[in-house]
Amino acid sequence: MKQRTIQESFTLRGIGLHTGFDIEVTFNPAPVDHGVKIKRIDLEGEPVIDALAENVVNTQRGTVIGKNDVTVSTIEHALSALYALGIDNCLVEVNSAEFPILDGSAIEYVKAIRKVGIKEQAKDKDFYVVRKKMEVTDPETGSKLTLLPDTDFCINSFIEFDSRIIPNQSATMDSVTDYETEIAPARTFVFVREIQQLRKAGLIKGGNLDNAIVIYERRLPQEELDEIADAVNVPRHDANELGYLNNRELEFPNEPARHKLLDIIGDMALVGKPIKGRVIAVRPGHKINNQLARLIRRDIKLNEVQPPIYDVYTEPVMDNIRIRELLPHRYPFLMVDKVIQMTDTFIVGVKNTTTNEPFFVGHFPQEPVMPGVLQVEAMAQVGGLFVLSRLDEPERYSTYFLKIDNVKFRHKVVPGDTLIFRVELTSEIRRGIATMRGLAFIGDKVVSEADFTAQIIKNK
Repeated sequence: MKQRTIQESFTLRGIGLHTGFDIEVTFNPAPVDHGVKIKRIDLEGEPVIDALAENVVNTQRGTVIGKNDVTVSTIEHALSALYALGIDNCLVEVNSAEFPILDGSAIEYVKAIRKVGIKEQAKDKDFYVVRKKMEVTDPETGSKLTLLPDTDFCINSFIEFDSRIIPNQSATMDSVTDYETEIAPARTFVFVREIQQLRKAGLIKGGNLDNAIVIYERRLPQEELDEIADAVNVPRHDANELGYLNNRELEFPNEPARHKLLDIIGDMALVGKPIKGRVIAVRPGHKINNQLARLIRRDIKLNEVQPPIYDVYTEPVMDNIRIRELLPHRYPFLMVDKVIQMTDTFIVGVKNTTTNEPFFVGHFPQEPVMPGVLQVEAMAQVGGLFVLSRLDEPERYSTYFLKIDNVKFRHKVVPGDTLIFRVELTSEIRRGIATMRGLAFIGDKVVSEADFTAQIIKNK
């Protein structure tokens, strides 16, 4: 899958939920590997903030990112729409300290993106593939988010409130293809009993019955309810009538649960990479959502490249017969058994290390260890398969080392180990010269690495 941006810029205008300001936000196309960035065009120097989990500075009633003294709040609905529609690269310009609330959902963002169109870009997407269980909990609130391996990005969300109207609800998304119709229209919600507290905190100055579901489920004195209605400029309501105060009916019976799921997607967008995994969320909220996103970000920073996934049942991209057609190497020096993945920029090859390898006879008789130089050789052969497969008549060419740099050996390779090599081009191939970065894995552990330059030469 390729990275994506929008075809052209678009602008949306609306009121800020918390500031009450009239706000304008513009979404612009961006180049590959740009990510999502937010620019405050109302401030001197137009500071830019990367939309990443470590830049979140507040999670009270919304997600707020910041850099130095500059902040932007209520970004989760827009990021949710960008993420679900596969937009990897976008520069968002806003003229205020928050995004407009619009109708309280993400549907207006989705419609605008669909209207201008989505552009596929030249570079491959870089997924974060969940390989093991990850979990964050908050004992104070009873919130828990669990991240599990899956083939797609999926969410199961469960909400619980001390409320007769919505005591508990659930919502599920098994594929982002369901997002536009099943998740994006779900609006944010608030309990009447929370409104006074939020107003005292200087929030929801722009809240109304058009941009939020308002739930009245605990009887208040008529005077207090009238005071709240007057403060937020909505019609007065009979204090004896409990339920939803909105004129517009619910989009879904479980709309609050679906909106919480929408928020999870927006907060997971701050990982900076599309995720392949399943989130199981119990009593989710922006605070714990950000904790999980930060945990993933730390894992990304610790691992330069995620280990390739090796499914022994998947048909190889190149089998041993095809490899011998491309490479001149033969026993005992052919070090690649098969290729399991190849894109425009990298290749993944497999070497099964058995006790019958001839080098184990002397290295070492009592403690067999695969020589590091042969690991680098195998890595280079995988890289050779990558460059030769791109040529016409590849059997007429060979690749030769010109330079090897930054070689590191981290763990022993012994009989029974399966080596997985991921070799990536670090620059375009020019004049028959290819520069590559290679990593060798056993499972999810890096055992060796190297940067190398090779020359492609026509055979005599």
